[in-house]
Amino acid sequence: MFNFLKRKDVRRILKRKDSDAGERGRALEDLRASLFNQFRSSEGAKRQQKRICGPAAAMSFNFLIAVGIIFMNKMVLQTVKFKFPILLTLIHYVVSWLLMAVLNAFSLLPASPSSKSTHISALLTLGLVMALSTGLANVSLKYNSIGFYQMAKIAVTPSIVFAEFMLYRKRVSLAKGLALTVVSIGIAVATVTDLQFHLFGACVAVAWIIPSAVNKILWSKLQQQENWTALALMWKTTPITLVFLAAMLPGLDPPGALSFDWNLANTLVIFASAILGFLLQWSGALALGATSAISHVVLGQFKTCVLLLGNYYLFDSNPGKTSISGAFTAIIGMTVYTYLNLRQQSNKLSPRQATTLPKSKLSKENGTTHDGHYGAESV
Repeated sequence: MFNFLKRKDVRRILKRKDSDAGERGRALEDLRASLFNQFRSSEGAKRQQKRICGPAAAMSFNFLIAVGIIFMNKMVLQTVKFKFPILLTLIHYVVSWLLMAVLNAFSLLPASPSSKSTHISALLTLGLVMALSTGLANVSLKYNSIGFYQMAKIAVTPSIVFAEFMLYRKRVSLAKGLALTVVSIGIAVATVTDLQFHLFGACVAVAWIIPSAVNKILWSKLQQQENWTALALMWKTTPITLVFLAAMLPGLDPPGALSFDWNLANTLVIFASAILGFLLQWSGALALGATSAISHVVLGQFKTCVLLLGNYYLFDSNPGKTSISGAFTAIIGMTVYTYLNLRQQSNKLSPRQATTLPKSKLSKENGTTHDGHYGAESV
C-alpha cells in the first residue's frame, strides 16, 4: 500500500512538471511571436520606428547630417576636384545599397509590407524621382550659382502645395500659407544675391523642381499610410534608382571619370561622402515619415538660415544686413508655421478617444480613405 501511494505521488509530481514545462513552452512561443511581430512584420517595425524616432528626433538627425554633408561635398568638389555629379550620386546609392544588404544578411532590415498593399508603379515612380531629384540637384549646383540654386529650392514649397492639392485634394490653411510665404520671402532675401546661371544649368534646375516635390510627397505618403519604414522603403527603391542614375550618367556627366586620380586619400573622401549620403537619405526618410513633405522643406530652409547666421556670428562672415534680416524674417515665419502645426496636433483627438471610434469614422476624422488617398484634408 505504501509503495502504491509513493508511485502515485511520483506520477502526480511528473504530471505537474510536464504542465509547468508546457506553460514555459507556451510563454516562450508567445515571447517569440511578440518579438517577430515587433521586428519582422511591417506593422511592428513601423511601430518601433515611431516609438524610437519621433518627429523631433528625426528632424534633428536629418538637420545634423545635412549640415555635415555640405562640408563633405564641398571637400569632394573643391579639394578632391571630383567633377562628376551623377557618378557621385551613383556611388552614394551603391554604398547605401551595400550597407542595407549587410543589414539584410544579418536580418536587421525591417520587414516590408505585403506586395498587395503597395502598387509596383508607386515604387517605380519613387525610384525614378529619387534619381532625378538627387542627380539633377548636383548637376544644377555644378552649372549655376548658389543664388540661382536657392531660388529653385524655394520653388519646391509651392510645388508641393499644388501637387498635394491636385493629387489628394489636400489643402493648406490660410494661416499656414501666409507663414510659408513669409519663409520663402525671407529665404529669397537672405540667399538669392547672385543669380548667375548657365542656360543648360537653368533648364536642369527647372526640371529638378517637380521631381523633388513628388519625391518628398511619396516618401511621406508611403510611410504614413502603407506601413513602410524608412529602411524597408530604401531597400526596395534603391535598385530602381541605380538603374535610372546609370541611364542618366552618359548624358549629364562629362567624360574622364576613369582618368580621375583614384588614390587612397581621394577614394576615402568620396567613400566618407557616400556614408553621409546614406545617413542623409535615411534621416530624410525618417523625417518625411514622421512629419510631412512641407515640414521637411521648411527644415531645409531652417538649415540654410542657421548656416548663414552661424557663419556671421561665429566666423565673422559678413553676408550683409539684407541677408541677415532675410534670415531672421524666415525664422519668424518658420516659428509661426511650427506653432500652427503644434496647435493643430493638440486639437486632434487624444489616443484614448481615438481608440473608441470605429475605423471608418477615424478615417473621416483624419481626412483619409481606405484606398490609400489623403482625401479632402486641410492642413
